[in-house]
Amino acid sequence: MANEDICTPCGTLVGKAAPDFTAPAVMGDNDIVDDFNLREYLKGSYGWIFFYPLDFTFVCPSEILAHDHRFPQFADKNCKVIAVSVDSQFTHFAWKNTPVKEGGLGKVRFPMVADLDKQICRDYGILLNGSVALRASFLIDKDGVVRHQTVNDLPLGRNVDEALRMVDALQFHEAHGEVCPAGWQKGDAGMKASPNGVAEYLAEHAEAL
Repeated sequence: MANEDICTPCGTLVGKAAPDFTAPAVMGDNDIVDDFNLREYLKGSYGWIFFYPLDFTFVCPSEILAHDHRFPQFADKNCKVIAVSVDSQFTHFAWKNTPVKEGGLGKVRFPMVADLDKQICRDYGILLNGSVALRASFLIDKDGVVRHQTVNDLPLGRNVDEALRMVDALQFHEAHGEVCPAGWQKGDAGMKASPNGVAEYLAEHAEAL
């Protein structure tokens, strides 16, 4: 959709501190809290925060379940998952208590945050037509800085395996100081960020790119 259809400018947050927020949420154990705080919840962990348009809709449950099915893999990488939409915490709770075979979510294991006043969506720059969030995802490092983001229009569902790949890539870079070339997967060679490093990498891997 055209940029003018977006209430808040969809600029990049990469390299900037992730906007903090305190809001109601349904936690993974189905407890409802009024004061979920992003910074406090992450506390030195990596974070993957994803926004979706609305509860009880169409593409959204497939994305939420895809995140939940990979929840142990995120946990193994010390990365906490948080979902946000403009619905209330009570609607989140009702959706979680609707069986999957009836279009519900079941007991997904990560917090689902309520952004009823839409301020979180505004702060992250992904509010569409002043009404709902675009399908946006943000990878936050242990210092609270956004290192990766994607924004999809409403009909386009996300690939959650790509989210895991990006967590792996960030952690590889932090551990080794090397950069991750196109299509990099955990276990692949990295690239030294220098002219010689590029030449060495391409000499061995260019044909496979």
